Amino acid sequence: MAKYKVEIKRSAVKEIESLPRKEILIILDRIRLLADDPRPRDVRKLSGDEKYRIRCGDYRILYLIEDDVLIIYVVKVGHRKDVYR
Repeated sequence: MAKYKVEIKRSAVKEIESLPRKEILIILDRIRLLADDPRPRDVRKLSGDEKYRIRCGDYRILYLIEDDVLIIYVVKVGHRKDVYR
């Protein structure tokens, strides 16, 4: 399988930077793994949208996949109670 390029939106970078350091390391590791497998076993497709989400403890990573150009766009990262708003 081809390796995807991962791009993180500026707003998502700010959301990641505001998290506790321990959580940042876990989230960045999960994002890094998306380059090899953009649809891991625990991924969910969001209804009514072309976004996917993966869980990282109490946090969620929302992202888009563009298969034709092999790019993943991380669009939002946040706590599970706030991320879908």
